[in-house]
Parts: sequence; structure tokens; C-alpha cells
Amino acid sequence: MTREKEITKATLVGSIGNMVLLTFKFVAGVLGHSSAMVADAVHSLSDFLTDVVVLVFVHISAKPQDESHDYGHGKFETIASFLIALTLVAAATGIVVSGGMKLLAWWNGSELQAPGLIALWAALLSIAVKELLYQYTVRKGRLLASQVMVANAWHHRSDALSSIGAAVGIGGAIWLGSRWTVLDPLASIIVGLMLVRVAWQLLKSSVGELTEESLPAATEQEIVQIIQSFPDVQEPHNLRTRRIGSRIAIEAHVRMDGHLPLNTVHERATTIERKLKDRFGIWTHVTLHMEPIK
Repeated sequence: MTREKEITKATLVGSIGNMVLLTFKFVAGVLGHSSAMVADAVHSLSDFLTDVVVLVFVHISAKPQDESHDYGHGKFETIASFLIALTLVAAATGIVVSGGMKLLAWWNGSELQAPGLIALWAALLSIAVKELLYQYTVRKGRLLASQVMVANAWHHRSDALSSIGAAVGIGGAIWLGSRWTVLDPLASIIVGLMLVRVAWQLLKSSVGELTEESLPAATEQEIVQIIQSFPDVQEPHNLRTRRIGSRIAIEAHVRMDGHLPLNTVHERATTIERKLKDRFGIWTHVTLHMEPIK
């Protein structure tokens, strides 16, 4: 099965789970009069929408390089991660504002209705299902080196965490009496703030890639060590690295004896390129500029 099909399969599994949970949580939130559960349902809706984004953009990013995209279409996968993060921000803002309004109403003396048991059961079911989806998706994402799948997996994990907050708030509002019904909207605000944190991490990663951020220092050091493992190659410098979706690009200048035949220098450059691709993936873009030792 191709990488694109593997990602599509994993994403479809998640989208089916999200659709089922979305429907159940929304009904449970309405019937159980729980703002925390309605907030959790909105979170699941954002998960479902991001599944659609992943399916569309992964299909585009899988296209090979062409005349207009010499480095392939990998950045479309990064754009998908960026859009996922924006959806999380939008969902989180709506949840926090809604919970804040109910909290303000309670502070001004309004009595909040205690949520029903159906809302609590929906939260517990969501915790179990979403954690299973997280484990499945993140494992697949790391195996396939797909940033967008790992980002989507964190959508599942954040939904599981938000459901824990919802379950605590709903359970407290049910069993601690009418004075504690405020725990339900309070839980929805906590859910929203958790989403903001996850969204920030995803935004930081995808913006870094879209603005050509270099690979981590440890990775660049490993690249230099691979180049220096050849005794006839000296002084690797002007190293430039970046990520293109699930692939990376490496550019470097190296020095060799200027009296060596061009054929020998070319063979050494090819060997270095092959070793870097063995380490970082067959689709790694490697550009080496060979300079004579003065």
C-alpha cells in the first residue's frame, strides 16, 4: 500500500470515529443540558473538518515534482497542518467565550441547570475512543513520516483530554449539588484553553516550515558528521537545511583535493548523497557543491 493510501486509510478511520462521537456528544449535550459536552462536540466537529482537510491536501502533496514544483508538492501537507491549527484556534475561542458567558451569568445570580447523566456517559465514551484513535494515528504518522498525520493525531489526543475535563466538570455538577453546577461551564473553559495550547504548538511548527526554518541543530550536526565520515572530504560549510512536507532538503559545500580527477570527485559526491538518503529517506533533496582545497 502506498504512503498516500496508508494516510488516507488512517484518516478515514479517524473521521468515522469523529462523526459518530460528534453526533452522540451533541445530542447528549443538548439533552443533558451540558455546555461542557456541547463544547466537546464542537471540538469533535473541528476534528472531523480537519480530517477532510488532511484527505484533500495529502492527495495533493503526494503528487511528484513537475515543471512548476521542482521540489514536489510536500508543502501542501504543511499548509494542511497550518489550517488544522487555525481550526483549533477558532474552536477554542468559541468554547472559551461560550463558557465565559455562562460563568458571568452564574456570577450575576443566574441559576445554571445541572447536566444529565447522558452527558457524563458521552464524555467517558469519548475519552476511550479518542485515546485509541490518537495511539493509532500517531503511530501511523511517525511510521510514514507524515507531519500532518501527527498533527491530526494530536487533535484526537486533545479531544480525549478535553473530554476528561468535561467528565470532571459534568460529574461534579451532577453529584455535588446545585451550588456546583458552575463546574460545567468552568470545565468547558478549561477545554478551550487546552485547545489553545495544542493549536499554538501546531502553528509554531507549520509556520516554521513555511518560512524555511532550518532543521534542529542536532540533525544538522548529524549531517556534518556523515559528510566528515569520508576521509578525503574536508571542511563541510555553508550548510543549509529545510523541511518540505515529509521530506528534507540539504545543501552543503565541501572541499576535496583539487588535483583529483573530476570522475573521482563526482563519485564521492554521489556516495555522500546516497549515505544521506539512506539516513534521512530516499526522497531527501541533496545538493553538494565541491570545492578544491587551496
